[in-house]
Amino acid sequence: MTDTPAISEQDSSRSSTRKQGLTTLAAVVVVAGLGWATYEYLVASHIEDTDNAYVQGDVIQITPQIGGTVQRILADDTDFVKAGQALVQLDPADAKVTLEQAQAALGQAVRQARTLYANNTTLEAQIALREAEIAKARIDVERSSDDLKRRQALSGNGAVSQEELKHAQQQLESAQSTLAAAQAGFVTSREQLHSNQTLTEGASVEQQPNVQLAAARLREAFLATQRTALLAPVDGYVAKRTVQLGQRVAAGTPLMSVIPLRSVWVEANFKEVQLRNIRIGQPVKMVADQYGNKVTYNGTVSGLGAGTGSAFSLLPAQNATGNWIKVVQRIPVRVALDPKELAEHPLRVGLSMTADVDVSKTDGLALADAPRSRAPVIAAAPTDEAADALVKRVITANLGQGGAAGKPGAKL
Repeated sequence: MTDTPAISEQDSSRSSTRKQGLTTLAAVVVVAGLGWATYEYLVASHIEDTDNAYVQGDVIQITPQIGGTVQRILADDTDFVKAGQALVQLDPADAKVTLEQAQAALGQAVRQARTLYANNTTLEAQIALREAEIAKARIDVERSSDDLKRRQALSGNGAVSQEELKHAQQQLESAQSTLAAAQAGFVTSREQLHSNQTLTEGASVEQQPNVQLAAARLREAFLATQRTALLAPVDGYVAKRTVQLGQRVAAGTPLMSVIPLRSVWVEANFKEVQLRNIRIGQPVKMVADQYGNKVTYNGTVSGLGAGTGSAFSLLPAQNATGNWIKVVQRIPVRVALDPKELAEHPLRVGLSMTADVDVSKTDGLALADAPRSRAPVIAAAPTDEAADALVKRVITANLGQGGAAGKPGAKL
């Protein structure tokens, strides 16, 4: 009987300790809940994140514009190349032969055009000659006609014999034939001059259509010789080289790719429910699996996709069919990277990223309203200046002395 108060006091102490523990646990839970709610309200509610993000970049295919046999390969996978650097050299022999033929054709066209202009002068002289012949023939006809009339008047008195009268008649017919021939020759010369002037009117030798056509073919042949060397269009790294020495390639055959890694971007695929507050210009924090959490990239939303990934897939979903199942769609969001950070920690196309978009400010645009201010630029192809200089040299060499090119054809 004496142990009962001691046991009761011990149970009371245990109960008090249990209550204190439960109270402490409840307080911790409440504090944790308040902390989580505060974080959710102040931070998490302003962040949209995804781990479905990958590095993207321009994969520029190197394809020949003409067919040919590969003579040299001057760059290989992983090589860094500068814009304008030769990557592949095709055999230029065929292109050089075509160029020489085009030069000869242009020279021939120039000389033929010179002949047309020279014919204008010749035909004008012939017309003047025909006019003089017509005038002379008309005088002869009139003279022969008067002579015949006199003889016919005297034939009744027997002063003129029939033979003499016949001879005068023949002279008149001969003069009339000569006049008709001169008139026909005049008409023919006028038609020839008209036809010739149609080909030369209002244009110099350089502007004559046949010369311009030959000049265009010469430029085409010249560009073909330049295109036997395939140049790097941008600064970048070589990838996917498939071309081999001695390979016969056709125009448009992919030979290798050049990837400008200094201008890559990130394509983050957000769920459609996450796009409510994403706007162009919002800041983005990104981490690459390659470097881990030690390296953080600071980017900016530069654009939102015009459709879901499934809408542009090879076999888009047929949502109107009876077996349709709702699937949460994703929209690609393009994120521009900081060039300085990209230079310090280079990325490769296809690397995985995690992206956190700060959506606290939603005053930006959901869709772009203007073209991109900085589009990728490809190095200029060989200009036409050298081709124009070659055309000018060929034309000048075939114009001859006296500057025959400067005189347009006479007007009708």
